[in-house]
Amino acid sequence: MQPFRITPATSAHGPASSGARQIAGGTNLVDLMRLGVERPAALVDLDKLPAPSLRGITRLPDGTFRIGALTRMAEALADPALCAALPMVAQSLALAASPQIRNMASLGGNLLQRTRCPYFRDVSWPCNKRERGSGCAAMEGITRHHAILGTSGSCIAAYPGDFAQAALALDARIEITGKGGLRRMNLARLHRLPGGTPDAETALDADETITAIYLPAPGWARRSLFLKRRERAAYSFALVSVACALDMAGDRVREVRLALGGVATIPWRAVPAERLLAGERLTEECAHAAGVAAFADAVLRPDNAFKRDLGVAMIARALIAARDLDITEARP
Repeated sequence: MQPFRITPATSAHGPASSGARQIAGGTNLVDLMRLGVERPAALVDLDKLPAPSLRGITRLPDGTFRIGALTRMAEALADPALCAALPMVAQSLALAASPQIRNMASLGGNLLQRTRCPYFRDVSWPCNKRERGSGCAAMEGITRHHAILGTSGSCIAAYPGDFAQAALALDARIEITGKGGLRRMNLARLHRLPGGTPDAETALDADETITAIYLPAPGWARRSLFLKRRERAAYSFALVSVACALDMAGDRVREVRLALGGVATIPWRAVPAERLLAGERLTEECAHAAGVAAFADAVLRPDNAFKRDLGVAMIARALIAARDLDITEARP
């Protein structure tokens, strides 16, 4: 790790100097610094900011949860109102990382975590995320953990997080602060597909920081869950994950939200599956068809082709499990 200096932040927006990076929990950035992937000359410590709006969870009059970006994952998981109203959010947090990391990782930082692609994390390999135009070693490498949706000829690295999928399924919005002031953005616009510029991962400007996350909580979102298939039951990233929320009218789907993890270059909304299900009776056959629709555009490689079949099965399982939930006793 190269030498660096660390100073307390004086404002929520991004650091003024070009060689500086912001740090909160540091559970992703410090790892990348140790590997030599990130080499900031300076760190600006957001945890020193005396800004109550950056911390804690508030229920707004319309039922939306406002979560300060410095709120730790463990703090959100311990909030009874959030867990009751949005089960898939709570489950995505419970299945993410380890208890130690959940105690440190901020939710704002969690949304911005970088890929765990081994070719990105090993600086001896060429990687277009680290250096645009240098090439992608993963294309001819071992691709078991790589994406099959949203890929390009420049990058097939999978987005690693869990919480983002649950938030995406809820049409979450984020609050962003920069030198030009405050703005809000749909979470769906935050992460950028790799295209030919995989090093440009988000739509944030250099001076902007996520300061809050807004999670809508309609009553029907209590019929929701988060499923995650991984290689071991302990701390491990998803091979496939599904965030699912259902609004049912009798045995028919009024509205469904599906977001996928482990299979795409960004948090991935399964829009074709949602459209197929709207107004339909949710049978096992229909749930399977929705899974197939979700992966119609998948680009497979020998090592990761299994993700399509696993993803289809996971979507079907999530839909039927959500359909059968008894939410009569659950209250926010």
